[in-house]
Amino acid sequence: MIHWSLTKKCRVRFAIIVLFIFINGTEFFANDCIQSHGAIIRGDTTMQKLALVFTGGNYNDGGRHIARTLQKYKVRAGFFFTGDFYRDTSNFSLINGLIADGHYLGPHSDQHLLYCSWTDRDSLLVTRQEFEMDLAENYQEMEKFGIKQEDARYFIPPYEWYNRKIVQWANDIGITLFNFTPGTYSNADYTTPEMENYRSSQNIFNSIISYEEKSSCGLNGFILLIHIGSAPERKDKFYLYLDKLISKLKTRGYEFIRIDKLLQNCE
Repeated sequence: MIHWSLTKKCRVRFAIIVLFIFINGTEFFANDCIQSHGAIIRGDTTMQKLALVFTGGNYNDGGRHIARTLQKYKVRAGFFFTGDFYRDTSNFSLINGLIADGHYLGPHSDQHLLYCSWTDRDSLLVTRQEFEMDLAENYQEMEKFGIKQEDARYFIPPYEWYNRKIVQWANDIGITLFNFTPGTYSNADYTTPEMENYRSSQNIFNSIISYEEKSSCGLNGFILLIHIGSAPERKDKFYLYLDKLISKLKTRGYEFIRIDKLLQNCE
């Protein structure tokens, strides 16, 4: 249960950010959730609940370890895979196991397309037809595992990069685009040592805990993104810290809920 003092601090923070929103126009709140560029990026910030999401495309090396760790703590997470990941026969056993364990499985773009420019977010790099066709092919692969589009309408974009137009296109075909909550650098677990933005797994873990301790709302409503695998060049795998992370946050009173449950409260 959230103490009123924490809830009050969160609401004060809401007022400050709402003023920023009025000026900047890039984010807003709905039902105590946070949206950015039209997509939900954080659930109810007044409740001590968060969701784990895992994305996958080229690599699956953490799959078994992640599945076992989630089973250990009885945590249900969200897994969002590309069409190529779903059609790779070496992933079939893992995917079926995740379904059997009650996790949420969704799309992540069939070919992991880059939708818009990194430097000019409003500049689209795909047409609506390309976007819809790519997503449809992603769902076709999911259907082979018995996952129907109407049961997997939540979608995290490739590269976790999108704009309002992409959100609208998704909405028009009954799909809800969402993104991870920024601030903890958990999504940097894909980086390799030669990259300028490389972060070690210990650094990422420390960053998550530090954010939780310093933020007035902690990790309330957080969508914490981790990759299901990373390039061989990254020997320091963050998913090996998952056990310690879940254990620590549970001792601090957090409840892990499935991503669809978190997002449903924001619509």
